[in-house]
Amino acid sequence: MSRHERQSFLGKDIESILERARPGIVGLGGGGSHIAQQLAHIGVGRFVLSDLDHYEEKNHNRTVGGLASDIDNRTPKVRIAERMILAINPQADVFAVQGRWQTALSRLRECDVIFGCVDSYTERDQLENFCRRYLIPYIDIGMDVHRADSGYAVHGQVILSMPGDLCLRCFNFLRQGLLDREAQEYGRAGGRPQVIWPNGVLASTAVGLFTELMSPWHSGSRGRSSMYDYDGNRHTITVSSRVAALEHVVCQHFGDVDRKSTRLNSSHANISYA
Repeated sequence: MSRHERQSFLGKDIESILERARPGIVGLGGGGSHIAQQLAHIGVGRFVLSDLDHYEEKNHNRTVGGLASDIDNRTPKVRIAERMILAINPQADVFAVQGRWQTALSRLRECDVIFGCVDSYTERDQLENFCRRYLIPYIDIGMDVHRADSGYAVHGQVILSMPGDLCLRCFNFLRQGLLDREAQEYGRAGGRPQVIWPNGVLASTAVGLFTELMSPWHSGSRGRSSMYDYDGNRHTITVSSRVAALEHVVCQHFGDVDRKSTRLNSSHANISYA
């Protein structure tokens, strides 16, 4: 029995498709480490990883693959993710950059999909702009914890931004006021509470969207931009009401993008846009 036989429902060629796939993951903390692990398990063969930071004690409650010894050794997060991927699939091709993702632009341009697992709105804006420029689907995940009347509320989101379709600004997730406020604080996202189980839920949803793009396995696979809201207090993840409200809206933030361009048909040939 093939190690991936139990996911054969995804399509007869899914194993070879995933072996050739090249996702990029920007940010290898609580969300990105989950995504890296899951992609390795489903059989993805090529990775581009980027993270500037090293592993610290404050990361230990949520980063998959991190060891106690990595705290003392100040191991770069990209090396932890690389180690984890290769432990699952020793044949994987992993290009890991300990630095800002802007230093790996030539490699990121070759990616089929890019996952953004960053805290800053400014960073998200820059990542989405990069992906739109090179017609790469962008999947953004994030979560936060807010004080509520009866304690705390955990919320998060997963957004798929497809070339030529709705973007983060269309969904009103990115707004100029947020970007301006962050710029006044010198771009710092601030310390946001994070725990492992919400990150896992969001990461699993993101990997599901990636898998739909690579080989949709059901009639509901849309291949269009979408947004999912996570309510950590109710333990639910649902399609955002903004999706239906924007059903007939055309993105005006990036202009018209031909989804059947040469690049999508060649470099992104594995992706099936339903």
